[in-house]
Amino acid sequence: MSMRYGSLARVHGLKALRRSSSASAPGSEGSWLNDAGDLPFRPKTIPYDPARLSEALGATSKSNQYGDYLSVRSWCAQPPEYSPDLRALRLLIAEAPDEIADANQWLFLDTETTGLAGGSGTYAFLVGIAWWEGGGVEIEQFFLREYSEERALLFALRERIAEHPVLVTFNGKSFDWPLLETRYRMSRRVSVPTPKAHLDFLHPARNLWRLRLGSVRLSELERHVLGWNRGADLLSGLIPQIYFDYLRGGPPERLIPVLNHNQMDLRGLAALSSRILSLLSDAESLGQDGLELFGVSRICEKRGDYTRAGNLYKKSIASFLPAETDRAARRSLARLAKRNGDFDLACELWKEAIGNSRRGFEAYEQLAIYYEHKARDPEQAREIVRQALDELRRAIQVGDIAPGPYREIKARFDRRGERLERKCRRPLLDVLATQPQA
Repeated sequence: MSMRYGSLARVHGLKALRRSSSASAPGSEGSWLNDAGDLPFRPKTIPYDPARLSEALGATSKSNQYGDYLSVRSWCAQPPEYSPDLRALRLLIAEAPDEIADANQWLFLDTETTGLAGGSGTYAFLVGIAWWEGGGVEIEQFFLREYSEERALLFALRERIAEHPVLVTFNGKSFDWPLLETRYRMSRRVSVPTPKAHLDFLHPARNLWRLRLGSVRLSELERHVLGWNRGADLLSGLIPQIYFDYLRGGPPERLIPVLNHNQMDLRGLAALSSRILSLLSDAESLGQDGLELFGVSRICEKRGDYTRAGNLYKKSIASFLPAETDRAARRSLARLAKRNGDFDLACELWKEAIGNSRRGFEAYEQLAIYYEHKARDPEQAREIVRQALDELRRAIQVGDIAPGPYREIKARFDRRGERLERKCRRPLLDVLATQPQA
């Protein structure tokens, strides 16, 4: 999940991530460098104690062909391991390969970074990953102690992606993964991994819960959807500064809440993915909330599962929905009914919707189209257009519609009305035949 950071004092320059080579030994000192990479940013030296850092974080120093990196491992029984349904997964990725349903190939990923801006100036100083193991979630976190360790960190992450090639994130398609791809390219040695698939759960979460919660931050979803309480959690806006303070020689113990925050994000992502896929798989049984049912309906409709979408729209309407969402659900159901040729249901829904609103005028228009082209009743279609124009005039008189939309909608009904007038004119011989004989 990408962190939304505030404005940071980037004037210090991210070359601060570089320490002198003498800093790699316990008790040695490194220097804080400016963007030029050669002048000390401050005359102050930074005490650097790797042993204290490892002890504070419960971390282990590991090595690969690119050098040393720091790893923190933990295992959590919650959430329990989940086996996803391929049908549900294909509502998220239409062309998903079959192996995406193998949860053992999943790798949950979340980063903590030095800022929100992408590109070469932003570093992922903490990369958290997790995978299903032993009935729960195994978590590993890679921490960037200094810039020189980035290649080793990236290579270690690349190895994990090779073991679990289905990437799972929360807004990672827009932030975390593009940022990491940039870091791989900037490394010039470690090639960019290619996941088999990338599942991102931000957009389905928005479809399911934004109308009810407003915010779909992961911590909010945990509280209101999963029933979890994180307790005392670190404000995400503080995370970059805590890391910068560490680079300036601050106590490594202050990093502990950052790692805890990242662990909770990974656990929350794993649990949320299970909840979303359960709903997508069997909303008919699990969905007791009308807004959840409405959200699943929208996802199904976008993926072309129109029959299931229509059934779920009906179920959401039968439950409690806020007025605006209820209107949206009825409009969508009418659209699907029209698509399926069920004009009895479509007309019923359009007649319920007509009125002084954009959707009300759309319902007038759909009814006019139906009577003109399907029912072959231009007289009734002309009457619908007349009612719509009367409603439109009342709306502009009382200020319920702005002049721009008024002109646009009126022009459409005027054109339709003129065409219907021509259709409704009887031929001259018919008129003469009905006149009384002299």
